[in-house]
Formats: sequence, structure tokens, C-alpha cells
Amino acid sequence: MSAGLDIVSTGMVTAVGLDAPSSCAAMRARLDGFQQTGFRAPGGDWLVGAPVPLPRNWLGEKRLAHMAAAAICEAFDAVPEARDTAALILCLGEEDRPGRLAPNSARLAAHIAEIIGFASPHRTRIVAHGRPSGHAALDQARRLLADRTVPYVMICGVDSYLTGLTIGHYLAERRLLTPDNPNGFIPGEGAAAVLCTRPGAGGSLRLLGLGLAREQAYIYNTADLPFRADGMTNAYKAAFAEAGCRHSDIAIKIGDLPGESFWFKQTALAMQRTQREPADVQPIWVIAASLGNIGAAVAPLMLGWALTAARKGYSSRRPVLLEASADGGACGALVVTAS
Repeated sequence: MSAGLDIVSTGMVTAVGLDAPSSCAAMRARLDGFQQTGFRAPGGDWLVGAPVPLPRNWLGEKRLAHMAAAAICEAFDAVPEARDTAALILCLGEEDRPGRLAPNSARLAAHIAEIIGFASPHRTRIVAHGRPSGHAALDQARRLLADRTVPYVMICGVDSYLTGLTIGHYLAERRLLTPDNPNGFIPGEGAAAVLCTRPGAGGSLRLLGLGLAREQAYIYNTADLPFRADGMTNAYKAAFAEAGCRHSDIAIKIGDLPGESFWFKQTALAMQRTQREPADVQPIWVIAASLGNIGAAVAPLMLGWALTAARKGYSSRRPVLLEASADGGACGALVVTAS
């Protein structure tokens, strides 16, 4: 289907800033929010993470709710008329992830609505696919907007890997970055929101193409399938086909790339299998380089950074590619451009 969607505003709560301007400026400057956490790595060293410096030490569901509420309020502040008419799509971590902070998604959504006084007549939709949740949410959002069901759609992602059960699980799987495991990720947390509307309504960033696919040889693949990055390659191809562009037309890539070699290999293979024309080197803006692995918050955050870069003039006028993938094999790619 046609993309039919503009991004008009954004909000962020991250380890490097409690709003979108400061977060984007810090990420552009390659600053990071890494620090020692209260968790121990094997050998007794303190585990490095990227916690959000909230003004109060909220825990559990309350922590997620306040991070999400702050991001949503910031996005609404730029378009106040959308507050009472927008539908909300909430992007969360995988339901089967150990240590998930808010196992009851409906209760979390209600908690967020209570904090911000959100009384939209439209029901809140939940997308719990981890990092590529935002890509799936965009597909839902453009359908709602195309049907003229709603004038605005707010997509908010919030997630945290900084819980005891989550840390314990990934340490046992040797997935975290520790002194004796360089091939791991840094656990982080955060929230990001983007407000979407129909094209031509004053947005600075336009969605041109979206691709969703599934990788059979995912990171927990037990069938020992050869890894060819079929999932991300198919997501790239679908996004390029819908956008009417080629890989060589892309100026910048923004990716989640949490830190393990598997994800970098996936991106490299997908690029090799879809780029057929000579092109300049495409810089990659890596979210995890500043924030670690922030799970379901990453896709809205990438969109918000692309929106900010377009408005500030430090991104290209050519298309930008945003990608994310999950441990279970879900892959998402989208192409956006300044509108």
C-alpha cells in the first residue's frame, strides 16, 4: 500500500537527555550515557548500562509509564490540537522476554493515559515485538490515517533491559558486554514518541516505503540454518520497492545495531544483496553507540532523530533508511525523506 504518512513532532527520554533536542544533540556529538549499574558481571565487576537519569527513582511499571508519558507530552506540545483526537499505538518489549517490567500491557497503557490526562476516543493499540515494534506500528498508523479513522496517530515506544531477571537471563546467554565477552550489548532503557498525520499536513519527514519480514536463521536459531540475512534483505527490498528508490539512492542509514556481531553481519549482508549500483559511502548512525540496547523505544527514536536532523539541516535531502530487528527474527526497514 502507499505510505501516506508524515511525521510532525517527536519527544524523547534517554540516557543522554530528557527531551528530544538534547538527546539528538548528544547522539549527533557521539556522546553516550554509559555508566556502572548496580548489577554484577561474572568475575565481580560492575555491569555497564545506560540508565535514564530520571528526577525521581521510580521503579517497575511506574518508571516505564513516566518515561513514556514525558515523551508523549513533548510530542503533543508541538501540536496541541492533536491531544484529544490522536490514537495511541504503544510499542513494548517482547511478551516472552524474561524480566519485562510491565507484563500487563493494558494496565501500563492506562497508567500512561492517567499521567498525561489522555482521553482520546480511540482505543490504545499495543505492539509488543521488541525493537522493530515501531515499524509494525507505522504500518497500523498509515492504515488508520488512510481510512480517515483518525487525524493523528501517536506512536510511543518504551522499554528497559535494566531489570534483575533480564540482566540474569542475558548474562546466562552470554549476550551482554562484559570484560570477558566483547561480543555483547550494553543494556539500556528509554522512551520515544512520534506524532503522525496524513501527508501534506505540515510534517517535516515523510514515510516513503516500509518493509516487514522475518528471518528464519535468527540469533536463537536451533536448526543451524545458514545465515544469509534473508529477513532484512526482504525488508530492504520491500521498502525500496514501495519508495520507488534503489539502495544507491540512500544517503544515510540509522540502525539499532545493539552491539553484537550478528546484527552488524545482518546489515552488511542485506546491503551486499540489495546494492547493485555504485554509490558514495553511506554513513550509519548507530543508536546503541550512545544509548545501548533500548528495545522497543528504538524505532520511534530513530524517526525522531531523522525528523530533528531534517529540521536542523544536518541530514541529506536524499532518502534515509531506518532498520531494526528482533531476537525472534522480526525485521523492519523503512525509507523516509524530508518533506
